[in-house]
Formats: sequence, C-alpha cells, structure tokens
Amino acid sequence: MASKHPHHDDISPEQWRQIDDVLERFRGRRGALIPVLQQVQGIVGYLPEAVQQYLSDQMNVSPAEIFGVVTFYAFFSTEPRGRHHCKVCLGTACYVKGGEKIMDKLSKDLGIAKAGGTTEDRRFTVEGVRCVGACGVAPVVIINEDVHREVDVMSLPDILNQYE
Repeated sequence: MASKHPHHDDISPEQWRQIDDVLERFRGRRGALIPVLQQVQGIVGYLPEAVQQYLSDQMNVSPAEIFGVVTFYAFFSTEPRGRHHCKVCLGTACYVKGGEKIMDKLSKDLGIAKAGGTTEDRRFTVEGVRCVGACGVAPVVIINEDVHREVDVMSLPDILNQYE
C-alpha cells in the first residue's frame, strides 16, 4: 500500500507518524496553525515544501496561508537548520567592538556563504542579529541558549569546539 505521506529524504516514517499525532491533537481547533507549525518544525527541524503541502491538505488550509505564516515569522525556517543555532550580535556596541569581524570569521571558518546559512554537516546555523541587550559584555555570540561574552576571533575555535 502506498504511503499517504509525500517522499522527502529528510523525513523518516517515525517523523511522519509524529506529525500525524500533532495533527490529530489539534484537529478542529481554531487558531491551531501556528502551534502545529511550531511542533512540526520541532520534529523535522524545518518546514520544507512537502511538509507545508501535507499540512495544507490535512488541515484544509491553503498552501498560500501556510507559506505566508512560515515566511512571516522569523522562528520558522524553510531550509534545514543546524543542530546548534549561532547568533552573532551586530547591534551597535557589539559591532563597534568587532561583531562584524566575528561574523565574517565564523562564516569563513564554517564555510557558510550567506547570513542565516547552515554548515553542510548541519552542525551550525549562523545568523547576525540585532542588539541582544548584553552591550556591557560586547561582542556577544549566542549559541543555543549559551551567551558567550567579550568574544574575539581568536576565541572562536575554542567556543565552537564546545558544540559537537
């Protein structure tokens, strides 16, 4: 019997089962789209087109509405993200103290071509962010929930090595 799920190399049968469980929990609930998208992204790591189309079919919501929500909120991603989310503060204090140099070095060392990019091995996603409110300890790099203070380009390898 053919699967009702679209084929996608990044999504296992177990993940499809988990997605169906989420859909079942939220079936018929108003305002369920954003929580469903959040939970599905938690399962898959991002929201590829095949998943968006499947959710559209299952929730009876237009693909355009789903795409609009996914692209409007910065939390959602249509591209694979790394296991570790690395945010380099580029707010004024961090920028003045070398934030841009840190961003450039990090991107170069990890082989990431564009802001918001992910390493080929999906270990890191790196993005520049505006002020994180830690100006007194600038420049700041946040990896996952860890705040690294007074970072310089020489300390980057030691910081990255903490995240295998």
